[in-house]
Amino acid sequence: MKKSKKNRQVFEAFTMVLQFSINMLVPIGVCTAIGVWLGNRTGINWMMVPFFFIGVLSGGTSVYKMARRFISRSEGGKDYKSGS
Repeated sequence: MKKSKKNRQVFEAFTMVLQFSINMLVPIGVCTAIGVWLGNRTGINWMMVPFFFIGVLSGGTSVYKMARRFISRSEGGKDYKSGS
């Protein structure tokens, strides 16, 4: 029984790390691609820089919200928005 529970915890931790990385990399990649595309269309080559940072902020916000949800679940279902 103990080994099964430990394997489940390892699998859940791996899944969470994978979700964090996907939630961070996808917005960065999409926003950077949009910035490169817009830069090529308009002739403004530095256009990808602000879009890259928009992607970083979006991904960071997403990871932060997911981490807060995970922490609230591990603390016994406390809702972090209401503070109870």
